[in-house]
This record gives sequence, structure tokens and C-alpha cells, in this order.
Amino acid sequence: MSIVGYTRVSTQDQNLNSQIDALTAAGAEQIYSDKITGKNAARPGLIDCMKFLRRGDTLLVYSTDRLGRSMTDVVTIVAELGERGVEFKSLTEPFDTTTPGGELFFHICVAFAQMNGRIISDRTRAGLASAKARGRLGGRPTVMSAERVEVARRMRAAKAPWAPLAPTLQVGVSSVRRARAGDADQHGSKETR
Repeated sequence: MSIVGYTRVSTQDQNLNSQIDALTAAGAEQIYSDKITGKNAARPGLIDCMKFLRRGDTLLVYSTDRLGRSMTDVVTIVAELGERGVEFKSLTEPFDTTTPGGELFFHICVAFAQMNGRIISDRTRAGLASAKARGRLGGRPTVMSAERVEVARRMRAAKAPWAPLAPTLQVGVSSVRRARAGDADQHGSKETR
């Protein structure tokens, strides 16, 4: 059972020393670090840290914003640790799953993060319904312009296979298939080649 630290700063020119000093003073035997924004899910130091942690270990951070991009992200990581039998502790906040009070605080935060997720989801659905009622659709605009759809239609009519169709139009195969799905539905048959 060991205490393992994780530190992070957002840019290469920021210094990790204050976090490392605090974690070392609190008993961290091994410390993993990243110099990368928290918005980047691919954090090599955190990935290595998560691989290193074993049942009975404690992950120690200076503050929760060093661990995750958002409270939801932190809750997800800590919940995963809990399932693996790994404790979690923050030096600057009352997050400490090794104590009953800290564990209770964590569960309260989990409930708030879940509620926040539901509120965001409800707002998104309401916004999409409102936009749809006004004749607008949500989501990313299609890369398949009317001209590209027409070219795809002509190429498929000439029995061109799917493979060269997308590179010719400079789009992904899935974009071509989605655009052509409407045609297939209108003609009562599904294109599969």
C-alpha cells in the first residue's frame, strides 16, 4: 500500500515544483506528472499513474482541478479508482476517501455531478426540439454539398463501387453513405455495395 502522487500544469513553461514538494511532504512515494492542458484526455503521466496504482494504494493530488477537466471528469476517475480498491485524496479540498467524512463528501459531489449532467442533457434536448420546431436541425453541418451528392448519385448510377467514391469527393465513406441513404430509401431499396 503506497501513496502515489499526480501533478499537472497546463503548459510546458509552468513549473511543477510546488505541487511535487507538497505531495512529497504529504508522503507520496512515487509521483507522475503531465505538462499538458486538462482538456486533453490523452495525458501520458496520468495514464502511467493509473496503470501503476494497485488495490490499497492512495492517489494523492494537490487539488482536483489537477486531476480532471471538470468535476464530472474527476468523479469518473475517482469512481474507477474506487472500483479497483484505490483510495483518493486531495491536499487542498475535503476529498479523502480514506475517511468516512471524505467519502461522504465525494458521494455528495457524485450526486451533484450526475444532476449537472442531467440538467445539461435536458437543456440540450430542449434546445434541439426548439430548433427542430423552427425547421433547423442540430449537429455538425454536412460536408456533402448538393454538388457532391449529385456526383455521388451519377457515379453510383454508373455502378461505381463505394471505395473510390469518397476519395474522389474528398470526404469520408460514411458521409457518402449517409447522403445516399436518402436516395436508397426513396427508391425502396438499400444500397450495399
